[in-house]
Amino acid sequence: MLTKAPRGTKDILPAEVYKWQYIENTITEVCNKFGYRQIRVPVFEHTELFEHGVGDTTDVVQKEMYTFPDKGGRSITLRPEGTSGVVRAYVENNLYAAPAPVKLYYILSCYRYEKPQAGRLREFNQFGIELFGADTPQSDGEVLLLAHHFMQKLGLKNFKLYINSIGCDKCRPRYNKKLIEYFTEHQDKLCGTCRERLTKNPMRIIDCKNKPCKAIGESAPMLIEEQCPDCKAHFEKVKEFIASAGVEFEIDPTIVRGLDYYTTTVFEIKVDGVVICGGGRYNNLVEQIGGPPSPGIGFGLGLERLIIALENENLFPENKDCVNIFIAAIGENAAKKAFAYVSELRKNEISAQNDLLNRSIKSQMKYADKIGAEYVLVLGDDEISSGIGKLKNMRTGAETAVKLEDLTAQLIQIIKIGE
Repeated sequence: MLTKAPRGTKDILPAEVYKWQYIENTITEVCNKFGYRQIRVPVFEHTELFEHGVGDTTDVVQKEMYTFPDKGGRSITLRPEGTSGVVRAYVENNLYAAPAPVKLYYILSCYRYEKPQAGRLREFNQFGIELFGADTPQSDGEVLLLAHHFMQKLGLKNFKLYINSIGCDKCRPRYNKKLIEYFTEHQDKLCGTCRERLTKNPMRIIDCKNKPCKAIGESAPMLIEEQCPDCKAHFEKVKEFIASAGVEFEIDPTIVRGLDYYTTTVFEIKVDGVVICGGGRYNNLVEQIGGPPSPGIGFGLGLERLIIALENENLFPENKDCVNIFIAAIGENAAKKAFAYVSELRKNEISAQNDLLNRSIKSQMKYADKIGAEYVLVLGDDEISSGIGKLKNMRTGAETAVKLEDLTAQLIQIIKIGE
């Protein structure tokens, strides 16, 4: 068991890491363009944070959190999502005192006890953004636009944006009464969890993954038809703003999202019918966890699912991780020289390696080929005494004479020409 990773976790091996780096670099590029700054928050938080923020009637809190007592008897939970921790940091560090809006982004790991499947692990990774201090349709539009722009930047074609509005504290109570009436008529067919939600938070039933509950929920009254004038006006403006930016979308009145903190605008981005990204507005969350009234909106995007989507469309660039030069040494004196040359080359931003196992020249050449070295320089007593070595292009087989005393400058020029 010591050599097997826990169920629902996955090693990211060197051959795959470049895909993650490509996505992370794109995230940074896009977020910088929109004016978002990175924030990093702890892997674990006090359990109460998620109970108050995510909501104690959600599947996440009821079934999926990794919660345990620490040595001081405090209840600690590995973060199941990113927003709650970022909101806590926003409040604790008085970021609300900064000029509004405060724009943050993050790349982090999350943890949920779910049945592992393709693109959904117990340890998974998210890219997310949070925008605090603005409750305008254009701020909603910017968050939607950033998510859309990110997908386009990666070259994805088969994605679609779905939006909805789930109302506010004014219109939600009236809607909840209608939901209670509707679901009470079908409560004998609901799962045990949804029967508990019936009086506490009936809207959560619409988000239930249980097939009978899901089927009943599809015919439930839709909140988009029951909203107050303010929410309707806000949603209409959101649609106008994103349409003005040329973003295509579809209204989906069944989107309620799986977390309790959402209000008004919610949305999802699907690739071939699979939800990759989801988010929305949460105007009460900052105040709920002890901060001053401050509106917020954001999204979370699952990186494992994104990688699957990019692989399906063959959108990852060629892995250009390579060794510029491998110096193969014959003898102890040459090994010392190779070590020194490699050190100097690395200082000049050239990827260089030398033999570390005292192998034969034949074995060194095989190793250089396996690691994808672009060039190989064989260094022995003759080369050292003459000051001239032969640089072999491993792709073409061509050899070039190089002066060892000027090796770095010549290599920089040769590599630049090769590019």
